Amino acid sequence: MIELKNLCKTYSLADGSVEALRDVSLTIPDGDVFGIIGMSGAGKSTLVRCINMLERPTSGSVVIDGHDLTRMNEKELRQERRSITMIFQGFNLLMQKNCLRNVCFPLELAGVKKAEAVKKAQSLLELVGLGDKAAAYPAQLSGGQQQRVAIARALATNPKVLLCDEATSALDPKTTGAILELIRDINRKLGITVIIITHQMSVVESTCRHVAILEEGQVVEQGEVSAVFSHPKSEAARRLVFPEGNPESLLCAGSGSRLIRVVFNGADATGKPLIARMATEAGIEANIAYASTRSIEGRTYGSMLLSIEDKNDDLARAIAYLTQDSDVTAQEVTQYAG
Repeated sequence: MIELKNLCKTYSLADGSVEALRDVSLTIPDGDVFGIIGMSGAGKSTLVRCINMLERPTSGSVVIDGHDLTRMNEKELRQERRSITMIFQGFNLLMQKNCLRNVCFPLELAGVKKAEAVKKAQSLLELVGLGDKAAAYPAQLSGGQQQRVAIARALATNPKVLLCDEATSALDPKTTGAILELIRDINRKLGITVIIITHQMSVVESTCRHVAILEEGQVVEQGEVSAVFSHPKSEAARRLVFPEGNPESLLCAGSGSRLIRVVFNGADATGKPLIARMATEAGIEANIAYASTRSIEGRTYGSMLLSIEDKNDDLARAIAYLTQDSDVTAQEVTQYAG
C-alpha cells in the first residue's frame, strides 16, 4: 500500500517561493491502477517525483508497505527505488544500446550476472511483444515500440510499483490504446501497482480504477473513476467532464433530459454510426450535446455527451445498447450543483 500523508513541496526562488504541492494525502491499495489527472502546472510531475523521492517533499510522508521513504538516507533510497520504477513521455532509452542491452542495463547495475540478465531481458521483451526486436536500436523503432522497451526495462528489477508520467502523451491514439492495454495486462498478470500521471481523461477512463484530480498542487477530488466522472463535485472535475462549459447548457431537450458520457477506446467505425444504429435498432433517439472523436484506421477514439429524454427507461436501455461493444464505456453524468 502507498500512503501519501500531508505532502507539501515548496520551491524557493530568488523573488519568493512556489508551492507545488499543498497538503496532498492519498491512499493507493496494492495492485491498483490509480490515475492522477490535472492540467499543466497542477503539480502532477512533482507529485510522482516525490513518490519515488527523486524530489524530497518539504513536509509530509511517503509510506510504501509501512516504510517511510522520507526518513531514509540515500543508500536506503537507492535500494528502495528498485521496487519503484518509472516510464516517461520521452522513453529515455539509451540510444547507443540495442533493445536487449537497454533492458539489461538496470540488471547490470544491480549486479546480476550477464547470462541471467540477458535471459530475463529477452523474456521481458517477449512479454511486451518485442521478442524479435532484441538486436534493434531505439532509432529503428516506432514511438510505441520504444515505450514498450521502456516498460520492459522498468519491469527488470521486479518492481512493486510502476509510475507512468505522461507515458502516452507523445503517441497517437491507436498506439496509446495499445500501450494502455499492455499496462492493464501487466497489472493483471504481475499484480504491480500502477500510478498513471496524465492530463487526458480518456487515459484514466479506459485504464484506471481510482483517480485523484489535482489542481494548483491540491487534491480537489478523488475516488472510483466511475463515481468521480459521473458525479463531479469539484470545479476541476466539472471542467474535465464538461469541456464545453455548464452542463445545463448542454441539455438540448429541456428539464426532462438526462446526460450520458460515452467514451470510445477504439470502437469499430467502419459501419453505420453507433448513435444512428441505436435510433434505428433500439428506437432510442439521442441528441449529441458535445463530441470530440476521431477515426483512425477504422476505429473511433474520443468521447461525447448525449442528451436523452427521460422516458420509457430510455436511459438504461441506451447505456445497455452502447456498452455492448467492449471498446465503448457509457454512464450517466448527473448535473453539477454549484
